[in-house]
Amino acid sequence: MNKTPKIIEKWLILGAILVILMIVIGGITRLTQSGLSIVHWKPITGIVPPLNEKDWQIEFEHYQSSPEFQLKNAHYNLDDFKKIFFWEYLHRFMGRLTGIVFIIPFLYFSFSGKIRDNRLFRNLLIILLLGSLQGYAGWYMVKSGLVDNPHVSHYRLAIHLGLALLLLSFIVWEILKFRIPIINFDYPKHKKIRQLLGLTVVLISTQIIFGAFMSGLKAGYAYPTFPKMGEEWIPQSILNSFNDLGFISLVENPISVQFIHRWLGASALIFIFLVYLRSTKEVISSRQLKSIKMVLHTTSLQFVLGVLTLLFSVPIILGILHQLVAVMLLMTLVVSYYLFRYKT
Repeated sequence: MNKTPKIIEKWLILGAILVILMIVIGGITRLTQSGLSIVHWKPITGIVPPLNEKDWQIEFEHYQSSPEFQLKNAHYNLDDFKKIFFWEYLHRFMGRLTGIVFIIPFLYFSFSGKIRDNRLFRNLLIILLLGSLQGYAGWYMVKSGLVDNPHVSHYRLAIHLGLALLLLSFIVWEILKFRIPIINFDYPKHKKIRQLLGLTVVLISTQIIFGAFMSGLKAGYAYPTFPKMGEEWIPQSILNSFNDLGFISLVENPISVQFIHRWLGASALIFIFLVYLRSTKEVISSRQLKSIKMVLHTTSLQFVLGVLTLLFSVPIILGILHQLVAVMLLMTLVVSYYLFRYKT
């Protein structure tokens, strides 16, 4: 790895920044209800936006044929359409730009012999594969809202977001190998903390998936109260839905999804605090302790933002901050797990 040019590290950092920007813009697209404004998928030619009034009119006519226009936005004129088109176009543009930034340098580095580590070459191929899957998952998600019901599948939304975060995590892991080189791959110390951090990754990932369900089902607009949901701890509608649908109601009923998302967040905060306490009982490096503290602080901030987002009925700025901090939380976890996984 030491023989690999530093330009590859900088390339990966740029890629990580672009993926984060893409996630943020995707969140704005979702919150502004712009995601179904472009009703076709043209991976190459779609990079060119409408350039004149005739082009805009053709694009608007395509949108007018969609269920969203016919069932929700029939009152929209061309100017209204341009506003929602902007965010979806920008989101897709960022996806294309990110793809170009990854593919072209990868080909150059490969054919010029600058990637001298076989493990790195394999992992870069995985990153390209994940990026391709992420792009297709975006269109797969959009397609679900273009037939009859003008709402995207919350399952497909979760897949789209999940792949983006998996891609980002993989990139960050590779960056860490440049920034903090591994001395020993087989490192037995701090096994308990490492296991607890692994469980934390699973818990936070599950919480993020339920956050995607919240977004897809628009569950965040119900019960703008905390800690109770209205006047109840467990609304009767949750029990009724469970009786009618069984366990599937836990991911289909918006009220059930909000309930789970609330208390998964609280559970995550408590669990991470306990992981922090456990880490203080072992002799660990200052870097490791700092990483655990960062996870705890980011989780606390994320929990507060989540509560505020609920209380104010999902304003765009809080919704975006809530999503961005979720990304940062997952990345701090990746860093912390890395530091406890290997001897560095």
